[in-house]
Amino acid sequence: MPNYSLPITLIFGPFDPTGSDGLPADAITCAALGGHALSALTAVTIQDSAKTETVNPCSGEQIDDQARCVLEDMPVQAIKIGALSSTEAVSAVAQIAADYSDVPLVLHLGLLELDSEKDPEEDQAEDLVGATLELLVPQAHVVVVQAKRLTQWITEEVLEAAGQTAGPQALQAIGANWVLVTGSPQRPGHLVNILVGPENETASWPSQAPADRVRDSGGLVATALATLLARGLSVPEAAELACAHAEQALSQSFQPGMGQRIARRIPLDATEN
Repeated sequence: MPNYSLPITLIFGPFDPTGSDGLPADAITCAALGGHALSALTAVTIQDSAKTETVNPCSGEQIDDQARCVLEDMPVQAIKIGALSSTEAVSAVAQIAADYSDVPLVLHLGLLELDSEKDPEEDQAEDLVGATLELLVPQAHVVVVQAKRLTQWITEEVLEAAGQTAGPQALQAIGANWVLVTGSPQRPGHLVNILVGPENETASWPSQAPADRVRDSGGLVATALATLLARGLSVPEAAELACAHAEQALSQSFQPGMGQRIARRIPLDATEN
């Protein structure tokens, strides 16, 4: 067996050339928290900091081949799933997750990176969300989702099959073990991150609203959480530290271009020089 000292996390996600999200950013987050990231590419985006022009998805076969190649080579202590661009990709990742069901899986239900080559009249988003809820949420050890997105799904009855009107419980009803909801309004001007567990245990931490024009920060939280799980922390410990890490990174965000701000991904205990 090879010698290794760093906990390893396998990350499924797109390549974002701006470094604000996706695999490049996730690899930095993982390293900052003492881990090593393996990557399975799900799509290549053509974009700048303001907008995404094109999404070129990888085929299910490509995703499967890449993931299994590294999984058969190196021991993995956690898996994080980011944006997927097609139902084919969801199916491929779901089969891998099933084959490695002993590895904690963190699923980020974030922004959609839709296949821009498909007919725009097709309801891609609805099919993609439906496949994700059916195939991936039931396998998730932890689901990370923004409060606004979860509320929208409840309002639009996307989660109606769960038979629940409370967001975290709706995701748990279809199989999620733990649910971390970020940016949940507590009272005017105050947000919290809420973690709900399998026995309905609940923990929450104050949250600061991110600066304007910051890309969905849930991917940062999810990657940090997966890395900390790979290091052997419990879900409540990992969730609290992941939220703190994201808060620090977002508080030092910068705007290198004309579009969105980018989180400064730094070690949790680093001080600004």
